[in-house]
Amino acid sequence: MDRVYLFLAEGFEDIEALAVVDILRRGNVPVQTVSITDTLSVKSAHGVSVQADILLKEVEAGNAACLICPGGLPGASNLGDCKSLIGLLQQQYDKGGLVAAICAAPALVLSQLSIRKRHSVTCYPGFEAHLPAYDVTAEGVVVDDNVITGKGPGFAIPFGLKILEELTSPEVAREVAGGMLL
Repeated sequence: MDRVYLFLAEGFEDIEALAVVDILRRGNVPVQTVSITDTLSVKSAHGVSVQADILLKEVEAGNAACLICPGGLPGASNLGDCKSLIGLLQQQYDKGGLVAAICAAPALVLSQLSIRKRHSVTCYPGFEAHLPAYDVTAEGVVVDDNVITGKGPGFAIPFGLKILEELTSPEVAREVAGGMLL
């Protein structure tokens, strides 16, 4: 399976990043955390320092299975301000590869993509106005073609399981969920 990348910026939402990485690794999906800063150490919105696996300049996105953006503030804003990341996401989207974002990231990051159709998405309440080119729903997790979105921190586990399901199979996602007592 091709590699999955989850991008970390200063102020990322802890559970939205780490729960997704945990779920994917439980499902044997090769996922790497990526710092968009110039150092591997990235501080979360709640002051937790996380050591990313690689820096943005080391990403080999040409064969990526999925690119994931957690939310949190100012994390999602910082991701959205990173033009290199937006370029990688656009390339991934254009080739039909999976792009995923949760919480404020659909509004502050995915909204910057040139999309080929009006995707249904979800986002953290109050950020809907940032998504005029999308159909925003109130659902917790939404999959529309190659775009996966989650509403917020309380949906981090279902979001991670949906990404796992899309990358592997419903059976693998059920096995991981069962092992987590869900």
